[in-house]
Amino acid sequence: EFSKDQYLLETYRNPYGEMRFGKILEDLDALAGNIAFNHVEGNPLIVTAGVDRIRLRRRPDINANQFLSGKVTWVGSSSMEIRMKISANEDGSDEWLEAYFTFVTLHPTTKKAIKISPLIPETDEERVHFELGAVKAQAKRAARKNKIQIGRPLSDESLKIDARAAQLLEQAGPLLKMPSLADPNTILMNETAQGNAMVAQPQARNLHDRIFGGFLMRRAFELAFATAYLFGGDKPRFLEVDDISFDKPVDVGDLLVFKSRVLYTMPDGGNLGHYVDKHDGLPLVNVEVEVWVTCPEQKKAEVSNHLYFTFALPESKTCKLVLPANIDQARRQAIRMHADEIQADLRP
Repeated sequence: EFSKDQYLLETYRNPYGEMRFGKILEDLDALAGNIAFNHVEGNPLIVTAGVDRIRLRRRPDINANQFLSGKVTWVGSSSMEIRMKISANEDGSDEWLEAYFTFVTLHPTTKKAIKISPLIPETDEERVHFELGAVKAQAKRAARKNKIQIGRPLSDESLKIDARAAQLLEQAGPLLKMPSLADPNTILMNETAQGNAMVAQPQARNLHDRIFGGFLMRRAFELAFATAYLFGGDKPRFLEVDDISFDKPVDVGDLLVFKSRVLYTMPDGGNLGHYVDKHDGLPLVNVEVEVWVTCPEQKKAEVSNHLYFTFALPESKTCKLVLPANIDQARRQAIRMHADEIQADLRP
């Protein structure tokens, strides 16, 4: 209750007198984990598998009380989706944020997936959310199936992505070969990169003695915000988290390296759906953050998380078009653009 607790209010206030969304991400992950635990029987290992999207409808009033809530909306054999929301009223009205978290249940010893209790939707709204969850789960399976593998023919979708990547790389030709003559409103992806590093501390661990996913989300968000700020020259407005993957657990004491870059931009604006905070005609910046678990002693590093954030530049009329410097970057751009377009089709 911000209206009664000044210390709590200051914990959530950013330098601009607005809500610290990094803190909100931590709270969402923590509450979603509790909801997931209440749905299962026994004491299985529950891990965050991913976050499909976190969308902001409007800017909340930092001085008003806020109410976080959530419920299980879809259940598979060993995974579940939880829809989270934040509202200005206790009854759930005046909702200003929604998020979808996916959790997987594992056997605590074997770490193999185990079945969980099914979900029976009863109301029309529950059926709509359940069907949407099933569609998204199917889309994820299709995306995994379409990943390029040696010895397997490319799917039609992969061929389209490759063609788009080739077009992006061709568009970057002047920047790569004749930079002095290139369009001044374009920039190579490499030139947008930022990063930082830290050692994972025990204060950020969860019940399973692993680093809390919400902590990683907060640190990634803060780096993404700074990256968009440095790129656009305009204090960015957070609009949504497009996708978060949890590929590898992070342990206490791990050396974490956070790497960010502007993956692609929409200088003339884009459509993120009517739910998302006012963004019509504003330049949009998509920032990718990778979290690497690094072991200097073994000269080894593995990616633990991929996170994708979208920001608007509210005081700018346009921004530079980000282009790839090589085929790998071109494919990353094309894959992300394709994924965001599919996600847009699922937006109400």
